[in-house]
Amino acid sequence: MKQDLGLAELAEQERTLVLPRFTHDDAWRLGCLLVELAREREAAVTVSIRRGGQRLFHCALDGTTPDNDAWLERKARVVERYAASSLLVGERFRAKGTTFEESSRLDPDRFAAHGGAFPLRVTGVGVVGVVGVSGLPQVEDHALVVTGLTRFLEDLRASWTT
Repeated sequence: MKQDLGLAELAEQERTLVLPRFTHDDAWRLGCLLVELAREREAAVTVSIRRGGQRLFHCALDGTTPDNDAWLERKARVVERYAASSLLVGERFRAKGTTFEESSRLDPDRFAAHGGAFPLRVTGVGVVGVVGVSGLPQVEDHALVVTGLTRFLEDLRASWTT
Protein backbone atom coordinates (compact mmCIF):
# COMPACT_ATOMS: atom_id res chain seq x y z
CA MET A 1 0.00 0.00 0.00
CA LYS A 2 1.41 3.35 -1.05
CA GLN A 3 1.77 5.46 2.10
CA ASP A 4 2.25 8.89 0.55
CA LEU A 5 -0.38 10.29 -1.76
CA GLY A 6 0.42 13.65 -3.29
CA LEU A 7 -1.99 16.55 -3.48
CA ALA A 8 -2.32 16.16 -7.24
CA GLU A 9 -3.21 12.47 -6.95
CA LEU A 10 -5.78 13.14 -4.22
CA ALA A 11 -7.33 15.99 -6.21
CA GLU A 12 -7.49 13.77 -9.31
CA GLN A 13 -9.38 11.12 -7.33
CA GLU A 14 -11.97 13.71 -6.40
CA ARG A 15 -12.17 14.99 -9.96
CA THR A 16 -12.84 11.52 -11.36
CA LEU A 17 -14.96 9.94 -8.63
CA VAL A 18 -18.11 11.89 -9.42
CA LEU A 19 -21.45 10.12 -9.43
CA PRO A 20 -24.30 10.60 -11.92
CA ARG A 21 -26.77 10.41 -8.99
CA PHE A 22 -26.91 9.25 -5.39
CA THR A 23 -30.05 7.62 -4.06
CA HIS A 24 -30.87 5.66 -0.91
CA ASP A 25 -30.50 2.46 -2.94
CA ASP A 26 -27.10 3.64 -4.19
CA ALA A 27 -26.03 4.18 -0.56
CA TRP A 28 -27.03 0.60 0.26
CA ARG A 29 -25.14 -0.82 -2.73
CA LEU A 30 -22.02 1.24 -2.06
CA GLY A 31 -22.09 0.41 1.63
CA CYS A 32 -22.47 -3.31 0.98
CA LEU A 33 -19.63 -3.15 -1.55
CA LEU A 34 -17.35 -1.49 1.02
CA VAL A 35 -18.28 -4.10 3.64
CA GLU A 36 -17.53 -6.86 1.13
CA LEU A 37 -14.13 -5.32 0.29
CA ALA A 38 -13.31 -4.98 3.99
CA ARG A 39 -14.24 -8.61 4.66
CA GLU A 40 -12.07 -9.76 1.74
CA ARG A 41 -9.15 -7.92 3.38
CA GLU A 42 -10.12 -9.14 6.86
CA ALA A 43 -10.25 -5.50 7.88
CA ALA A 44 -12.01 -4.52 11.10
CA VAL A 45 -13.70 -1.30 9.97
CA THR A 46 -16.85 0.68 10.40
CA VAL A 47 -18.50 1.98 7.23
CA SER A 48 -20.83 4.96 7.19
CA ILE A 49 -22.65 6.79 4.42
CA ARG A 50 -24.72 9.90 4.90
CA ARG A 51 -26.44 12.37 2.68
CA GLY A 52 -27.59 15.78 3.79
CA GLY A 53 -27.38 14.95 7.46
CA GLN A 54 -29.22 11.63 7.17
CA ARG A 55 -27.35 8.40 7.82
CA LEU A 56 -28.23 6.06 4.96
CA PHE A 57 -25.82 3.21 5.76
CA HIS A 58 -23.84 2.12 8.79
CA CYS A 59 -22.06 -1.16 9.47
CA ALA A 60 -19.53 -1.94 12.19
CA LEU A 61 -17.59 -5.13 11.54
CA ASP A 62 -16.22 -7.38 14.27
CA GLY A 63 -13.20 -5.84 15.93
CA THR A 64 -14.45 -2.25 15.83
CA THR A 65 -15.46 -0.07 18.76
CA PRO A 66 -17.48 3.10 19.38
CA ASP A 67 -14.22 5.00 18.79
CA ASN A 68 -14.57 4.16 15.09
CA ASP A 69 -17.98 5.87 15.06
CA ALA A 70 -16.46 8.95 16.70
CA TRP A 71 -13.65 9.05 14.12
CA LEU A 72 -16.20 8.78 11.30
CA GLU A 73 -18.17 11.72 12.66
CA ARG A 74 -15.05 13.86 13.02
CA LYS A 75 -13.77 13.00 9.53
CA ALA A 76 -17.21 13.54 7.96
CA ARG A 77 -17.42 17.03 9.46
CA VAL A 78 -14.16 17.89 7.67
CA VAL A 79 -15.58 16.69 4.34
CA GLU A 80 -18.79 18.65 4.89
CA ARG A 81 -16.89 21.82 5.81
CA TYR A 82 -14.23 21.71 3.07
CA ALA A 83 -16.05 19.73 0.32
CA ALA A 84 -12.94 17.58 -0.02
CA SER A 85 -11.75 14.26 1.34
CA SER A 86 -10.49 14.28 4.91
CA LEU A 87 -7.09 13.05 3.71
CA LEU A 88 -6.79 15.79 1.07
CA VAL A 89 -7.66 18.46 3.65
CA GLY A 90 -5.00 17.15 6.03
CA GLU A 91 -2.42 16.96 3.23
CA ARG A 92 -3.14 20.56 2.21
CA PHE A 93 -2.28 21.72 5.72
CA ARG A 94 0.85 19.54 5.83
CA ALA A 95 1.96 20.93 2.44
CA LYS A 96 1.90 24.40 4.04
CA GLY A 97 4.23 23.18 6.78
CA THR A 98 1.60 22.97 9.48
CA THR A 99 -1.13 20.62 10.64
CA PHE A 100 -4.88 20.77 10.55
CA GLU A 101 -4.99 20.69 14.34
CA GLU A 102 -2.57 23.65 14.65
CA SER A 103 -3.98 25.88 11.94
CA SER A 104 -7.63 25.14 11.17
CA ARG A 105 -8.95 26.83 14.32
CA LEU A 106 -11.50 24.00 14.57
CA ASP A 107 -12.11 21.86 17.64
CA PRO A 108 -10.09 18.61 17.24
CA ASP A 109 -12.73 16.82 19.31
CA ARG A 110 -15.21 17.56 16.51
CA PHE A 111 -13.03 17.64 13.36
CA ALA A 112 -10.31 15.23 12.15
CA ALA A 113 -8.46 15.68 8.87
CA HIS A 114 -7.37 12.05 8.79
CA GLY A 115 -7.96 9.81 5.78
CA GLY A 116 -11.10 7.77 5.40
CA ALA A 117 -13.96 10.16 4.59
CA PHE A 118 -14.69 11.11 1.00
CA PRO A 119 -17.23 13.48 -0.55
CA LEU A 120 -20.13 12.01 -2.49
CA ARG A 121 -20.15 14.42 -5.41
CA VAL A 122 -22.93 14.32 -8.01
CA THR A 123 -22.47 15.72 -11.52
CA GLY A 124 -24.14 19.11 -11.85
CA VAL A 125 -25.02 19.22 -8.15
CA GLY A 126 -21.85 19.10 -6.07
CA VAL A 127 -21.24 17.40 -2.74
CA VAL A 128 -24.39 15.71 -1.45
CA GLY A 129 -22.95 13.47 1.24
CA VAL A 130 -20.03 11.61 2.75
CA VAL A 131 -18.83 8.03 2.64
CA GLY A 132 -16.39 7.02 5.33
CA VAL A 133 -14.37 4.13 6.70
CA SER A 134 -12.60 3.93 10.06
CA GLY A 135 -10.43 1.21 11.53
CA LEU A 136 -7.27 1.09 9.42
CA PRO A 137 -4.34 3.48 9.18
CA GLN A 138 -5.59 6.67 7.52
CA VAL A 139 -4.11 6.08 4.06
CA GLU A 140 -5.62 2.57 4.02
CA ASP A 141 -9.03 3.87 5.15
CA HIS A 142 -8.86 6.36 2.29
CA ALA A 143 -7.73 3.71 -0.21
CA LEU A 144 -10.61 1.40 0.76
CA VAL A 145 -13.13 4.17 0.13
CA VAL A 146 -11.52 5.07 -3.21
CA THR A 147 -11.50 1.42 -4.30
CA GLY A 148 -15.16 1.07 -3.33
CA LEU A 149 -16.22 4.24 -5.14
CA THR A 150 -14.23 3.25 -8.23
CA ARG A 151 -15.91 -0.17 -8.39
CA PHE A 152 -19.31 1.34 -7.65
CA LEU A 153 -18.90 3.75 -10.59
CA GLU A 154 -17.71 0.90 -12.84
CA ASP A 155 -20.81 -1.11 -11.89
CA LEU A 156 -23.07 1.87 -12.64
CA ARG A 157 -21.45 2.40 -16.03
CA ALA A 158 -21.74 -1.32 -16.85
CA SER A 159 -25.45 -1.28 -16.00
CA TRP A 160 -26.01 1.56 -18.47
CA THR A 161 -24.69 -0.54 -21.35
CA THR A 162 -26.67 -3.69 -20.61
